Amino acid sequence: MTRRGPLAFGLRLIFIAALIGLWELVVGQLDVPAYLVPAPSQVAGALYRGIESGLYSAHLHVTVGETLLGFALGCALALASGSVIALSRTVEYYLHPLVVMFQAVPKVALVPIILTWFGIGITSKVVSAALVAFFPLMVNTIVGLRSADEDRVNLMRSLAASRWQIFRMLQLPSALPYLFAGLEISMIFALIGAIVAELTSAEKGLGMLMSSMTFSMDTTGQFSILFILAILGLVLNGLIRLVRRRVLFWDRSHDAGVPSPTKGDDP
Repeated sequence: MTRRGPLAFGLRLIFIAALIGLWELVVGQLDVPAYLVPAPSQVAGALYRGIESGLYSAHLHVTVGETLLGFALGCALALASGSVIALSRTVEYYLHPLVVMFQAVPKVALVPIILTWFGIGITSKVVSAALVAFFPLMVNTIVGLRSADEDRVNLMRSLAASRWQIFRMLQLPSALPYLFAGLEISMIFALIGAIVAELTSAEKGLGMLMSSMTFSMDTTGQFSILFILAILGLVLNGLIRLVRRRVLFWDRSHDAGVPSPTKGDDP
């Protein structure tokens, strides 16, 4: 197991700072116009002004709310449907073609339809976020529940254990690493789904703010919002990883730098 201490963290910060410095140097030396690629110093200035005026915070809480609600809705549906499919071959037989067909459809292409159905309010953003977050967790739920050792399942059956007891005591604990890996992906995808819906049509939100800046050619402001979204993604992902470490204290695959068992889904 490899544990990275303060030195590795400091080197990571130095590497990021070096990339930002290189960006500043290249933009300055080549005299790149700000409407094409702004310098980091200009982005920092726009970020400061947006935060100081309260503009970004007014839209940030809307985007965060849409993301979390969509994430909760999508994950609830994914856990329920994934469990039913994983535990019933009959249900899988009938639903598998529908799941594959729906999964093949780019979720972003459904956003205009969702906006038509639910309007430009928060509901359409939550539905869009939930739809994009749904499939990664559903797939991981199915794979995780079926990862339980078949010999142990048969042993519990021989001891007259009920289906619920087998699920609760064996299949669910075996699936937890897969579930948390799916949750990490679903959280980021929920943010993407909310932003895409806001870019298409919205009353509030960081995506709507970015869209409005497009018309005024405020590329610096757009980059500052992209920075906020990047930080927001790191924070949301970090929250899931924190819960994972609390729940799966025996699983240190993340600390060792080993990728989690997961199956992603392109939004």
